[in-house]
Amino acid sequence: MYDLRDNAEAHRYELYVEGQTVFANYRRDGDRLTILWVEAPPALRGTGAAGKLMSLVGEEAKQNNWRITPVCGYASAWLRASKAYRDLIA
Repeated sequence: MYDLRDNAEAHRYELYVEGQTVFANYRRDGDRLTILWVEAPPALRGTGAAGKLMSLVGEEAKQNNWRITPVCGYASAWLRASKAYRDLIA
């Protein structure tokens, strides 16, 4: 089970996987969530950890009726490829 942490002070969502942190830096303005950057530690790249983070961020956005503006190339590609969350793209 994965728990998404909203580190509001650092303006980033964090997901702990195997003792390491995958994160998405964000900016929030009203009902708009802008994903600025998504990063996974080298040991977690290619494991699906960043995708899991994006799924949890997508769920957070759906629950709060937010639209997502992906600035990060990874976030943009991931959202566009996701049938469950592509409708959140602003």
